[in-house]
Amino acid sequence: MIPRTVTSNEVYILPLKDNGAPDVPGEYIYLAPRSNDPFNIRFTIEGTSSICRQGSLWVNIPERGSEFRRDQFREYKLNPDFNKTIEISIPIYEAGAFAFYTTYAELPKLSPTLSSNTSDPVGSQKTPLYYIDVAPRLSLEGRPLPLAALSIFSVISKFMGKYPSGWEKHLQGISGRGYNMIHFTPLQVRGASNSPYSLYDQLGWDPECFPQGEEDVQKMVDSLEHNHSLLSLTDIVLNHTAHNSKWLLEHPEAGYNLTTAPWLESAYILDTQLLVFSSKLEELGYPKELRSTDDLIQIMDGIKKHVVSEIRVWEYYTLDVDRDVDAAMESWSVGKLTVPEGTPSDELEKLRDVHIKEQAIYLVQNGLVGNDRLGERFRRRIDPKVAAGLMAVLFGKYRGEADEAAIRSKLVQILDVVNVPFYEEYDKEIGEILQQLFNRIKYVRIDDHGPKLGPIDQQNPLIETYFTRLNKSEASDHLTPEDLVLVNNGWVWAGNALVDNAGPKSRVYLRREVIVWGDCVKLRYGSGPQDSPWLWEHMTNYARMLAKYFAGFRIDNCHSTPIHVAEHILDEARRVRPNLYVVAELFTGSEEMDYFFVKRLGLSSLIREAMQAWSTAELSRLVHRYGGRPIGSFEVDEISKSNNLGSAPTSPGVNGNGYSAREVIRRIKPAPVQALFMDCTHDNEVPAQKRDARDTLPNAALVCMCGSATGSVMGYDEIYPKLVDLVHETRLYTSESSSVKEVKVGGGKGGIGGVKKLLNQIHTLMGKDGYDEAHIHHEDQYITVHRVHPESRKGYFLIAHTAYPGYGNGNGAFNPVRLGGTKARHLGSWMLEVDAGEEARQEVEGDKKYLRGLPSRVVDVPGIRLEVKSDETVITVRDKFPPGSIALFETWIPAAEHSTGLDTYVTSGAKEAMAELNLVDLNFLLYRCEAEERGGSEGRDGTYDIPSHGKIVYAGLQGWWSLLKYIIKDNNLAHPLCQNLRDGQWALDYTAGRLLRMCQQPEFAGLTKPAAWLKERFDAIRSIPSFLLPRYFALVVRTAYKAAWERGLELMNETVQTNQWFLQSLAMVSVQMTGLVKSGSLWPKKLVPSLAAGLPHFAVEWARCWGRDVFISLRGLYLGTGRFDEAAEHIFAFASVLKHGMIPNLLSSGNLPRYNSRDSVWFFLQCIQDYTRYAPDGLSLLTRKVKRRFLPYDDTWFASDDPRAYSTESLIQDVIQEAMQRHATGLKFREANAGPSIDSQMRDEGFNIEVNVDWSNGIIFGGNQFNCGTWMDKMGESERAGSKGIPGTPRDGAAIEISGLLYSTLKWLAKLSSEGKYPYKGVKKSDGSEITFSEWADLLKSSFEHSYFVPVNPSEDAQYDVNSKIVNRRGMYKDLYRSGKEYEDYQLRPNFAIAMTVAPDLFNPDHAMDALALADKVLRGPTGMATLDPVDLNYRPYYINSEDSTDFATSKGRNYHQGPEWLWPTGFFLRALLKFDLMRRDTQEGRVEAFQQVTRRMAGCKEMIKESPWAGLTELTQKDGQHCGDSSPTQAWSAGCLIDLYMDAAEYGPK
Repeated sequence: MIPRTVTSNEVYILPLKDNGAPDVPGEYIYLAPRSNDPFNIRFTIEGTSSICRQGSLWVNIPERGSEFRRDQFREYKLNPDFNKTIEISIPIYEAGAFAFYTTYAELPKLSPTLSSNTSDPVGSQKTPLYYIDVAPRLSLEGRPLPLAALSIFSVISKFMGKYPSGWEKHLQGISGRGYNMIHFTPLQVRGASNSPYSLYDQLGWDPECFPQGEEDVQKMVDSLEHNHSLLSLTDIVLNHTAHNSKWLLEHPEAGYNLTTAPWLESAYILDTQLLVFSSKLEELGYPKELRSTDDLIQIMDGIKKHVVSEIRVWEYYTLDVDRDVDAAMESWSVGKLTVPEGTPSDELEKLRDVHIKEQAIYLVQNGLVGNDRLGERFRRRIDPKVAAGLMAVLFGKYRGEADEAAIRSKLVQILDVVNVPFYEEYDKEIGEILQQLFNRIKYVRIDDHGPKLGPIDQQNPLIETYFTRLNKSEASDHLTPEDLVLVNNGWVWAGNALVDNAGPKSRVYLRREVIVWGDCVKLRYGSGPQDSPWLWEHMTNYARMLAKYFAGFRIDNCHSTPIHVAEHILDEARRVRPNLYVVAELFTGSEEMDYFFVKRLGLSSLIREAMQAWSTAELSRLVHRYGGRPIGSFEVDEISKSNNLGSAPTSPGVNGNGYSAREVIRRIKPAPVQALFMDCTHDNEVPAQKRDARDTLPNAALVCMCGSATGSVMGYDEIYPKLVDLVHETRLYTSESSSVKEVKVGGGKGGIGGVKKLLNQIHTLMGKDGYDEAHIHHEDQYITVHRVHPESRKGYFLIAHTAYPGYGNGNGAFNPVRLGGTKARHLGSWMLEVDAGEEARQEVEGDKKYLRGLPSRVVDVPGIRLEVKSDETVITVRDKFPPGSIALFETWIPAAEHSTGLDTYVTSGAKEAMAELNLVDLNFLLYRCEAEERGGSEGRDGTYDIPSHGKIVYAGLQGWWSLLKYIIKDNNLAHPLCQNLRDGQWALDYTAGRLLRMCQQPEFAGLTKPAAWLKERFDAIRSIPSFLLPRYFALVVRTAYKAAWERGLELMNETVQTNQWFLQSLAMVSVQMTGLVKSGSLWPKKLVPSLAAGLPHFAVEWARCWGRDVFISLRGLYLGTGRFDEAAEHIFAFASVLKHGMIPNLLSSGNLPRYNSRDSVWFFLQCIQDYTRYAPDGLSLLTRKVKRRFLPYDDTWFASDDPRAYSTESLIQDVIQEAMQRHATGLKFREANAGPSIDSQMRDEGFNIEVNVDWSNGIIFGGNQFNCGTWMDKMGESERAGSKGIPGTPRDGAAIEISGLLYSTLKWLAKLSSEGKYPYKGVKKSDGSEITFSEWADLLKSSFEHSYFVPVNPSEDAQYDVNSKIVNRRGMYKDLYRSGKEYEDYQLRPNFAIAMTVAPDLFNPDHAMDALALADKVLRGPTGMATLDPVDLNYRPYYINSEDSTDFATSKGRNYHQGPEWLWPTGFFLRALLKFDLMRRDTQEGRVEAFQQVTRRMAGCKEMIKESPWAGLTELTQKDGQHCGDSSPTQAWSAGCLIDLYMDAAEYGPK
């Protein structure tokens, strides 16, 4: 046998919501895999989510070896399965911006009847595209280079000199300073302006730098990587070309000219006239040099007179009235008339008498043409046929019917009215144009902060032209003058990045809102290659050429690049270089818009700049943003595991080559947009201009300490005195680092190169090794940064004294730094000294040949004191530490230096420690509310109390995890729990201590190993610094919790183990509710685990174990999870106390059972029936013996210590028969010990119990108006309101659920009897005659619909037992039959669904669907079922038990079951809905729909159990799912009844 090789396999889990959207905050999916291996993205979709209805998942992630095509999607069918989560694992091999969407048929609304085409596909729905951005995996020298390790250096290539002679020394100096990537501004041939960003030829290389062209570029790139260890990045310029690009003369259609963009005609006319006016200023008597605002006002008057008036701009807005009147008259005269289709003739006639404005509106709405955009003059016009149609209405259709002059006059009047808003539009826009011109001219000519351009002349006109006018003599002959007018590119302040500024929907060029680049023609891509084929091909070749040589792109002006163009260009570039690093200059003005570009384009980083910070505080904010997550952050990835994932179509498992996948499951975390954080960019001012030149050092150091890609620019480290002018500068670079063979770490002259080397080395090391935690502190003019590795806890610590103007040369106020539990080594302290005086500046700037830095040096600073104490390190700034100084330290935490790694140790061994636990052990380990914990410790221990938060809900691990899962998710280190952990180790003591104490008790000896595991892990973290304790406490608790949870599932049946998370969460409620409670055992003298009705209200003593609750919950919580022993124990316990043919509602461990519930015994018998069906050898239960607390068929009461107690035995089948026989002959008794001692609220009559069978119909009747014998058992308690002793819901008579449960039992016993598996055939009636179970069942069935159904049509009332006068709803089943108050029979409540579920053949299927659809509409809330119809006069949906008012209906919570929405009936309602909906389905698609209808209705419950700190489903809610403060927050039957639903679904076969 070949041994298997284990390979690591990263899997990112991507859950999809019911609407197909990714369940990831912000819907931004950013994946940065940690190795170069392929990894998987695993889509998880609930098995019958809405998107599974004829649904498919579509992804454009390519298969191995295939090219990525953005528009080519692979289909994955979503095969519905109610019991499973669909998993689709797709390997990802390359970086990029991938997308997915889903298609599905929308789920129809639930209807009681199916239309004939129900199974036909409904109109297909398609979700939006969602994006998965995979970061590129760069490598340098054969080793991975994560993006956070990048140190990028920008150079402007034209200042580098010739290649290679001028370049090599600079490249050596850049590499020598520790940079690992170089950014080149464009290396192509430049246009007339000489700007690097105005490209003459995108496919030609700058001949001054690269005389051999592509050959030189290839040599340079090879040299960069092999000789200088530098990757390369270059700009790609997509929005514009140089205005003198030769190819424009052949392909002017590549730009926006008056042929391709006729809507620019008015902007061009305005621009041209402004230039004409500019050239004639002197001639027209206007000033040529503007010295004041008064001069500018004169100019503005001239613009109005000589520009605006002369070019008649209004003609681009308005109708030509004469033209349109002539056309309309001609059309009218020849009978070409049009009226809007479908317009009634009387509506047209009304136009004769309405105001002229209404007639104008009619023409605009029905006949306006050319309103889609601006264009030629008088583009707007009225369709002559529509105008003629109006004239026909007003004057008649034929000549001679009216005076044509009168018609013409009327039409002129109407069109003049039509023109009014168009003139208003023109007036408004002219006002904006004039304001923009005023502001721009003022800025460039007058403002102190502007360039003050001086006299207006030919070279420097009044305004910058918006258009390039190509020379006709140089152009091809076939081109027209309109072809040769091209709009220039520019940007618009606060513009919408998704709007094409030169497109038909924009008027910014007309309104003069564009800050234009006169040397650049804006490129016109259109909607796709078909609109500008030559340009698309040309720019695609350009992109592919760049990708061939460079590891990354910087997208210049990305926000102005049409998004579909950028997508195409990057797709093409990634075909050449899949792991292309893409950084963008993106100024959208909105984080939401940034995400839009980042998601669509797969941008690796956005450029952000430290020099934008205007103060130390703002710089601290930026460093905080890009520094990393906070120190002590919580780990969120799951521990590695090996899996056989058969359900995932493309999941890797064991394959034929003997490989076994070892999965590392990763959650997709909310991700900020990644940054390239630069100390300074090539187009921003340097510290010597904006701050103090000395700030160069601390600013650079702070940037290097950040957990993102970082960068700088040539001239920054060198202390250049000012920003280098990209366009006009001609001098070449110099750098101290370029003039030495090796850059040495530390101080020196000529800039900060020596210290920058160390900073870059540290930055790269931290990025490569994953130092992703940081703490940033701002104090006056100081900023400190501590960046550490999350596992090794090694780190680097920086103190930076910034140098903003106005703070002098002193040390300033800076308190000693205390690093708790941390050791430190001083790496060095330096300060920057710069001669920034005027003389030095003049000398540097006066150099005609070279760009030079200000005289400077970096010197060591001795003023740092490092005191190492036993538990902390204290760092003090002493002596001289002026602005411009930094101190750097290496740190480590001795306590974190565990031999196997502390993280590894604390997360190991948990599964083994939990391996022998049973479910009762897990109840103690995971749960136990306050009352349970105190009950088990003689009142000593409760749940843990967190200061400023309160008590956790469970003493066990779930109590901690309910808080920690959100703390971890939000990385909320400010939570009171985290503070409590930092303040002391009480939580550790508590968590381990309760286990160590409990495992000493024999019944909990199984907890010994988990107790030891917890103690050992907590001991290992006790010595770490307190600020790390929250992280490690969370790691330990999460590891233990996860292992305990998995152990719990292991002990349940396979269905639970392999089903979806919701069923597993419901199943764990059985562990939550079942535990050893001394005061709440099932037996008087034997301690066994018992099922609580709910927590914390029903946890201990008499309140814990309720007969009704147990047997409503038992099927799901025990039989549905495989806990058959616990199920049998509860059946035996209650069988032992059968009395009067009933089981008690309150068990009280068998000591003081109370027999006041008429329904409990029927739920009990239903559970026995279910046990025999589900449990292995389940029928044998019937012949097992049980000792009886009371004597069979004897109503005598005696105490549990009486000798008669437990003196006799019965078989379970005899107990069943006793219950049936006692009901058949009738029950009549008074409760034992009746009076205030057992019920202080009940009136005396309420203690009288009577139950009888009406043998005319086989229905059981019982109860009276003073007791409440069903689950709706709220007794009135308010003396103030007069409700004491008056039940809220007596439900006497025949409750529908009892009738259903009775029928279910009769059919079951009849079947067993016929098969010889039950020794009794029937019962004796009260008159002594006998009736078989089968006969009784048939009798009941024959009368059921007649007794309970209320027909939809009143004409059918005579067929049923219906009092038409009392009917409130139709198409429903009565809640009761023959109750004490007749109207209560007709109240709509959810109980009928219980009968439908257990006895479906009692119901007419059509009637059943009517009733279910009605209840779905009227009763169903987000989680629970309203307990009463909202239109009922007694409806009171807000339960407040503490209310003691005079309101008879609600005081003391009497309305408990009169409207509040209870959750456990939801399970029965959904079971009934699924059962009857499937009955009417005859296709696979129809069956799927039935399951999906049910799934959609569970969404609220799923959300609740996920969010509840109690990890369960509440007892009830107020109206519409609102929180009810008096509800038990986790209730056994709420969870159990939904497990029942999953059990049913599993039986209905494949979906």
